[in-house]
Amino acid sequence: MFTVKAAPFDYSFPPDKVALIVIDMQRDFVEPGGFGETLGNDVSLLTPVIPVVADLIALFRKNNWPVIHTRENHAPDLSDCPPAKRDRGNPALRIGDDGPMGRILIRGEPGADIIDALKPLPGEYVVDKPGKGAFYATDLSSILKDLDVTHLVFAGVTTEVCVQTTMREANDRGFTNLLIADATGSYFPAFKEATIAMIAAQGAIVGWVAPLSALAEAVSGGKSDG
Repeated sequence: MFTVKAAPFDYSFPPDKVALIVIDMQRDFVEPGGFGETLGNDVSLLTPVIPVVADLIALFRKNNWPVIHTRENHAPDLSDCPPAKRDRGNPALRIGDDGPMGRILIRGEPGADIIDALKPLPGEYVVDKPGKGAFYATDLSSILKDLDVTHLVFAGVTTEVCVQTTMREANDRGFTNLLIADATGSYFPAFKEATIAMIAAQGAIVGWVAPLSALAEAVSGGKSDG
């Protein structure tokens, strides 16, 4: 077991039963011209998390632990995108519209792909999801069952939407969750702060929270239980 100094108290995980889930580090959310920006957001607020996510992925790869990437996207005919999702609000572009990086959030389009700095390696899992949570209408549950995973480490964007939704889904399914605070981001810093507080409240009701440095220290042996 490894033990990570975390909030609200230490988080322990067996190294043979842990996996990393990197949520939606896609061009449409992170880069200018994508869906995130069409909603009126400042995508530059997500830039600082990219190198931290890269370091977190590298840590898992070094230890030969599973890395799972998710992408929120839809079929070209929008058959898996309900009107209630596509038509809400007043964005400059809607899901399926033509944008600078192809059709917005459409599977196979350049904008729906993961950013170059965090590209999956051959053999790593990529889960395409039509919803906010990564368990809904995907094979994520089967992947984790096949891997015999019980503990999940989370990173990605945005903290309060797809990351938190997936963590809550995982919690309901019995997984023990750790969110790496500096490896997740939001267009609204106050939302990130509030989400972190909600996740760790009431004795880690959704999961634990720690910086990457605490996880790295635990893995290096500084907090190992043997």
